[in-house]
Amino acid sequence: MSERSVSRTKQEKRWYTILAPEQFDRQELGETPADEPEKVYGRTIETTLGELTNNASENNTKLTFKVTDVGSDSAYTEFKAHSLTRDYLRSLVRRGASKIEAYVTVLTTDDYRVQIQPVAFTTKKADASQERAIRENMVEMVEEAAAERTFEELISSVVEGRLSSAIYGESKTIYPLRRVEIQKATLEAHPEEVAEEEATSVDVDEEDVSAD
Repeated sequence: MSERSVSRTKQEKRWYTILAPEQFDRQELGETPADEPEKVYGRTIETTLGELTNNASENNTKLTFKVTDVGSDSAYTEFKAHSLTRDYLRSLVRRGASKIEAYVTVLTTDDYRVQIQPVAFTTKKADASQERAIRENMVEMVEEAAAERTFEELISSVVEGRLSSAIYGESKTIYPLRRVEIQKATLEAHPEEVAEEEATSVDVDEEDVSAD
């Protein structure tokens, strides 16, 4: 390729400002170049909650967004994932204490499927029955939270720490806890994808019935 062709290619590329979803006040997440708007779709960008709130103490929370719409010079995103840094989670582990994890897949009131992973850290070593009770309580409270909230509301309760605080308040009565966190929350499916999966499942069930 000649130097002139390379120069023309560079000139044709535009920079798009990537914006956070409305629930994060459409804050700028960065910029991305592309010679065609269609090539911006699906791109992901990772930032920290601290960068969005201008609070360095929240830099242990990572947020991932995915571009779902593109305007003339802006790219709009949706929430994709929330996670805590490994260093932060490692700092919460104490020798002689228990780390109790759970993995919960839920549907919000507006039919988004989300996987949420709460984790509890006890003050001392809990026995197996206490760990099981705490895990069951975490699962139940996450399911209840999703059953009462839209996708946006659920993610806000995760990011702002309200869900983990609620779990802590309930679970500490089972065994003394030092901390509860939501170590990860991931969008798994949109409402239309969930509906399609359910329709496919119904079709398969009907085929099984007719085959009998």
